[in-house]
Amino acid sequence: MKNNIKEKLKKLSKTPGVYIFKDKSEEILYIGKATNLKSRVGSYFPGRGDRHNVTAMMDKIHYIEIRKTETVLEALILEANLIKKHKPKYNIEGKDDKSFSYFVITSEEFPRVLIFRESDFSNKKYREKVYTKAKIYGPYTSKVQMLIALKIIRKIFPFHARSEKSEKGCLASQIGLCPGPYDGNISKTDYKKNIKGIRMILEGKKKRLVKTLEKEMKIFAKEENFEKAAEARNKIFALTHIQDIALISENRDAINRVSAGASMRIEAYDISNISGTFGVGSMVVFQGREENKSEYRKFKIKTIEGADDTGMMREILTRRFRNSWKLPNLIILDGGRGHVNMAEKVLEELGLNIPLIGVAKGPTRKIEDYKLVFSRKFPATNSHFSKEIRKILEDKKIIERITDEAHRFAISYHRKLREKIG
Repeated sequence: MKNNIKEKLKKLSKTPGVYIFKDKSEEILYIGKATNLKSRVGSYFPGRGDRHNVTAMMDKIHYIEIRKTETVLEALILEANLIKKHKPKYNIEGKDDKSFSYFVITSEEFPRVLIFRESDFSNKKYREKVYTKAKIYGPYTSKVQMLIALKIIRKIFPFHARSEKSEKGCLASQIGLCPGPYDGNISKTDYKKNIKGIRMILEGKKKRLVKTLEKEMKIFAKEENFEKAAEARNKIFALTHIQDIALISENRDAINRVSAGASMRIEAYDISNISGTFGVGSMVVFQGREENKSEYRKFKIKTIEGADDTGMMREILTRRFRNSWKLPNLIILDGGRGHVNMAEKVLEELGLNIPLIGVAKGPTRKIEDYKLVFSRKFPATNSHFSKEIRKILEDKKIIERITDEAHRFAISYHRKLREKIG
């Protein structure tokens, strides 16, 4: 083992950060992020854990450079910025471009912050509508971690995410994730400050951002504009106390999934009620083609009265995706076009970009009596679907099995609730 590496391994801390592997001429071979630098970097070397099947690269490593960060979120962003700048051989080589994702800040009057894959850049419709003069950040290798990161950032700097230029019926506006620019609830100047804050975070300038906010807070306080001073103070506190435990958990989950060879996660949803009474919802989880009953969830409807299946489905999807549970690779809804359109809006308002389909079943609930309803963002021909998802969608029997299981679980909970209430 090279002297530099031996010394680095001894001195590694257990903090988050980025590690950079270099060859003997100090050319960068690979850049990675870590929740725990000591554990992650140490695991690459003989006698220190699994070599991760990167023997060809390991033999070339002569130097390790470490850059500590205060949070896992900052490590995620720093990793992406360094990969974009240096394009290391072992980060890029052998990767399918479609596997990379990017944050995109649009150039609209009230810019949105979106997540798209590399392949979207070749889509003329998206390019003309979204990417013209847009700010683009990446590449990132984990879309799941990007979604979690954006959720954290949006709590500090709210923004409008819907394609509609309105906050009418906007859930994100109701829960404080959208500041309501089209309803006049925030000035254009203040909205642009939020977007600038997001840009500075994505550019790795958090410390500079905090200093800027501290100056603003002092100015507002001097002017006796205490409401604005308090807003700046709250943003400073949030930035210096970032709660990114979900990112840490997702890091561990990703490692566990790879090591266990686990299949993709499918979540299916159904509603059960009698003319709007005793309304409940179900979420069942399949890992590939197998049930994972330990991940099932049931919901008692709290906000919808009367026979409104779409409204009930909206409630359970909103409650589910406001949690920091593992995100699915595919969502299946028991319902038609109305359910799918509603679900698309819920996901968009929460800053999520997950493939979903509706299964519109007839009175018999049999294979020959249903059709798949695709979302506008993920149509039947969409190249975003992985091979695994395509195989699932082409297998009517597994679709029937998954939706029947969601229906069974919903009915079971509905009956228990009725018996309990009497």
